Amino acid sequence: MEGNNMITLESIRTPIAADLEAFEEFMRSRFMSDGKLMSEMLSYVFDSRGKGIRPIIIMLTSALTSSANGRRWVAGERNCSKRTYMAAMMVEMLHTVSLIHDDVIDSADTRRGRPSINARWQSRNAVVLGDYILARTMALGMESAQYDLVTHIIGSVATLCEGEVLQSQHAADHDTTRQDYLEIIYKKTASLISVSASVGAVSVMASREDVEQMRRFGEAIGMAFQIQDDILDYSRSAQTGKPANNDLREGKITLPLIEVLERCTPAEKLQLLDKLAQCKHDESAVDFLQGVVEATGATAMAARTMQKYIDRATQILARYEESPYRTALVNLCAFIAERDR
Repeated sequence: MEGNNMITLESIRTPIAADLEAFEEFMRSRFMSDGKLMSEMLSYVFDSRGKGIRPIIIMLTSALTSSANGRRWVAGERNCSKRTYMAAMMVEMLHTVSLIHDDVIDSADTRRGRPSINARWQSRNAVVLGDYILARTMALGMESAQYDLVTHIIGSVATLCEGEVLQSQHAADHDTTRQDYLEIIYKKTASLISVSASVGAVSVMASREDVEQMRRFGEAIGMAFQIQDDILDYSRSAQTGKPANNDLREGKITLPLIEVLERCTPAEKLQLLDKLAQCKHDESAVDFLQGVVEATGATAMAARTMQKYIDRATQILARYEESPYRTALVNLCAFIAERDR
């Protein structure tokens, strides 16, 4: 890995810090409402946003592929065009909508340690807010006449919806296989991160080959990101802002539990699935499955799968010349693998 062992998101942001600051203003200024309640909810959404991984990826891949095609970028200065900001805004707000609607579907009370939109303003207002942000995002994209960006991004909305329904179906039936799981996490997480990486290249008119390389890079880190998320759900020390073992309470079979189920006898598998069915109402069933996953080393096994995706992503980056942007993306890969929140 390029960089030291103490990789922080702040250090990853450094080469594009000026652009990220300008982007924040660009985005907030386009989501203002005259209505008091809508304005209040929008402010809360912006103040509650997470790490901003997707805009970071978009700006870094736009810089990487621009530099690869001969354009000179100066680290620490504003280099991104409004076209790149527009791409980052559309992706970030689509991601935000998906989280708002996820919390309604899951009846989640918290998001990143704060009350969720639905907990604070009721589900009906949360759904309308999500719809408003989606409609406003698409309108802004079309009004700016960036039709190639809109076309590149919009398909991911349908993919996200498919992933949500697929996850609900398998969670209800308790029948998620490894193949099902990988399809779900691709659709729910990796697809939008893949679009983030590739649309960064599209926004600077990069070559078709660079767009495809960035798509593959984004897919790899997106898969790794979600697997790490699912590993952290089994860690009682993780700083995720969500209760530990939430997936078990929702009946979700994720990779750590799949690692256990694949190594069970049929009778043991039935017993474990029976426990999973009890998790929604019985904390002792949650503790039992947590204990089984810990005792079998299943999170370490899941981490090996996650690392394969990280390795795939860094191999793609190795094809590009050394630059602050490549270093930041390599460090992002390490950050994803090592994060505890």
